[in-house]
Amino acid sequence: MSGTARGKILPPSKFLKGNKSRGLRIPEEVFTLTINGRYVWETSAVSDAAIDIYLQPDFNTIRLVPWYSEPTAQVICDAFHLNDDPVDISPRHVLKRVLALYKEKGWRPIIAPELEFYLVKRNIDPDYPLEAAVGRSGRKEAGGQAYGIDAANDFDPIVEDIYDFCEAQELDVDTLSHESGPAQLEINFNHGDPLELADQVFLFKRTVRQAALKHDMYATFMAKPHENEPGSSMHIHQSVLDVKTGRNVFAGKDGKPSKLFLSHIAGLQRYLAAALPLAAPNVNSYRRLVPESDAPTNVHWAIDNRTVSLRVPSSDPANLRVENRVPGADANPYLAFAASLACGYLGMIERLKPTDPVEGSAYRYAHTLPISLDEALDKLNYTKSFKQVLGDKFVEAFQDVKHEEMQHYRRVISSWEREYLLLNV
Repeated sequence: MSGTARGKILPPSKFLKGNKSRGLRIPEEVFTLTINGRYVWETSAVSDAAIDIYLQPDFNTIRLVPWYSEPTAQVICDAFHLNDDPVDISPRHVLKRVLALYKEKGWRPIIAPELEFYLVKRNIDPDYPLEAAVGRSGRKEAGGQAYGIDAANDFDPIVEDIYDFCEAQELDVDTLSHESGPAQLEINFNHGDPLELADQVFLFKRTVRQAALKHDMYATFMAKPHENEPGSSMHIHQSVLDVKTGRNVFAGKDGKPSKLFLSHIAGLQRYLAAALPLAAPNVNSYRRLVPESDAPTNVHWAIDNRTVSLRVPSSDPANLRVENRVPGADANPYLAFAASLACGYLGMIERLKPTDPVEGSAYRYAHTLPISLDEALDKLNYTKSFKQVLGDKFVEAFQDVKHEEMQHYRRVISSWEREYLLLNV
């Protein structure tokens, strides 16, 4: 559920033999592992017999692992029960499920993600705050250097490795820029099929972390790694094509926004709060979603306005799209893409109407997005139509995982509590 790479490492001959005989097996409960590596024992979303499932490689995803010295391949798999039914709590299956709903309507979604991350010094003791990594200059950045060319060039050695690793894996990354935080970078992906891009983002996160380790630093996709710096997002640009014509259904024949486009935005407005646990899946995620922080706090939309959750960039009719600015970099890409597209899908089939676009800063409006993971999980639990799109069994498994994580988090005593309560209460 967290988007962590899990599976097995084995010789090619054993892999090929296992693939022929449904022998590539793993416990079903791997999908109920929490972020701290514990299984959720009390859940009806998986069998209490701890059964096996088998993995079916998607050979379109096979790629070399460029940071290994010995030639090694990796492949992403889909999960199936031994009766050949898909494992419907698998995040990759959930995204496929949403895409199938679009296909039934004759639509094909297109997305383009933008992913931010921080480079930080190695942090062995979690009680100590993170520090920004140091680049070629030997000096730590004193503050944000948004779009700074020299600031980005300071990390050229690791960036070159990232691009080399991506090229070796055929990851379709595009532009790189320095973001507002110290040693914070953003890489944009070219637009394309949501499933292919979810695979690429999943592999990209692993790639960046490995490139950073090569340079004796960490790369983190935490939503808010530094107290007084901007968080890291995963903005999702999305549009919808007509399968038969290839035309963008968001634009009418006159080139103006269509009713379907407005309904797609309205769906995002109505269901984004329920979708938030998938876009902001960790307790830390909600530290990013605060006013005046380059992150949204409500569900307003606007034209070319970066203070709203739903930004419509200026574009020609063929490229008319909406940018969902809510998801954090810490989100599982399969689930974030599925959730964002599910919101728009519901708006389109329910023919919802959006509010008027806002002018100026959206921060002057009330903070209406959930302010904690607890509140967001409640919104998800009570939004029946959204749960049905994703699959009730998946939502149950996801909620069980998140509730287990919350229980673990509540047992932790923070440095803030020791600082201010130890001798003052």
